[in-house]
Amino acid sequence: MKWFVNEGSIVREIWGKADTILFIFAGASAEFALNKSVDWLYFTGRLPADPLARLFSTVEYARQIVFSKHDDAMHAIRQIAAIHQGVEQKRGAKIPESAYRDVLFMLIDYSVRSYELLERKLTEREKEEVFTVFGEVGRGMGVAGLPTSYEELVQMRAEHMAENLVKGDFTIDLYKQYKKHLGFFRYYLLMNVQARLVPERVKHLLNLGDSLGLRLLLPLYKLLRPIKLEVVLRNLILPPKYKSQVIELDRKHLQFT
Repeated sequence: MKWFVNEGSIVREIWGKADTILFIFAGASAEFALNKSVDWLYFTGRLPADPLARLFSTVEYARQIVFSKHDDAMHAIRQIAAIHQGVEQKRGAKIPESAYRDVLFMLIDYSVRSYELLERKLTEREKEEVFTVFGEVGRGMGVAGLPTSYEELVQMRAEHMAENLVKGDFTIDLYKQYKKHLGFFRYYLLMNVQARLVPERVKHLLNLGDSLGLRLLLPLYKLLRPIKLEVVLRNLILPPKYKSQVIELDRKHLQFT
């Protein structure tokens, strides 16, 4: 039986932990809000109605692909492509190729950044492995102009962020929705995670400032790991609406270990 991602891969380790996925979600939620093509996510109405659920479903879809058999993963990838084509037909326009690349670049970059913030530095070989997995996702969707190595991706990502990120009305509206759905304290934590996690370009455009709250909480979180209390701390600060989804991620992780 062939898996989409080999057993023992660093990609499985990264995407097998709910905490890492939450950090990937936090980084993506910042950058999604700035992307010039975010209007496509507004077109369906799902993003402004419940932005956290929409973004969480995107990240969860990626996680499911990582742990699928190869044929099942490729089927899911083709389904994603078909869904996007359906949206294009309804709107009578094409989603820019750069938008597809931006999402893939985010998944790769925030996989690396989140794991390194919570666990340890990745080797160049491990970073290349993350790149290879999501590169296959992109090719399966028919995305053109993908980089051929992690090193090339880093350069292309910097160029994409310079060209495709802007703070506009959609950005302001999305952050209002984040605050509405999270409440003040959880919104404050989200901003702290984003300030510590995102690239400088994103941090500057969003005026994220310092990450004092995370600098205080993260050492405590890691200190509680040996006695398994970090999960209790995490679950205490999760929005009730999404708590069951995050807990389910941990349960699913156990199925693959």
